[in-house]
Amino acid sequence: MSVLPILTWPDSVLTQKAAPVGAVDDGVRALAADMLETMYDAPGRGLAAPQVGVLMRLFVMDAGWKDGERAPVVCIDPEVLGYSGEEVPFEEGCLSIPGIKATILRPAGLRLAWTDLDGARVIAALDGVPARVALHELDHLDGIVIFDRLGPETRAAALAEYQAATA
Repeated sequence: MSVLPILTWPDSVLTQKAAPVGAVDDGVRALAADMLETMYDAPGRGLAAPQVGVLMRLFVMDAGWKDGERAPVVCIDPEVLGYSGEEVPFEEGCLSIPGIKATILRPAGLRLAWTDLDGARVIAALDGVPARVALHELDHLDGIVIFDRLGPETRAAALAEYQAATA
């Protein structure tokens, strides 16, 4: 396993839609292991393959490890089956946009289906922080970053803050 470099905005890979993974093989398993190591090292709660330069529909997450035991989840070819609850605001950060936090409005929960590392299909209901992390990573698979979820004025302010911090 190794820590991978994380792409930062405005890298064009972060704006592209990722392709389906399909069959789970040793290459996918190795990528997932490297992504988990990278996520924990960063330290983050989630990481999508496009953030490490791989345009595949795969993300890893561990919503609660910072407050307890590690419980990593690898989501391959995830698919939203439905949303639950009303939309709630939450301050989000992004490993690809370091130093910036933005309040994003997202559904409180969702039902998510994905393939695991053994090739089995998993369906789970997620809410709270796990739902938030999964929705954030799903955005990355579709080429969406937190800047894209902000209104024009808030986006302009966040972009200016980011550009000043990275200048």
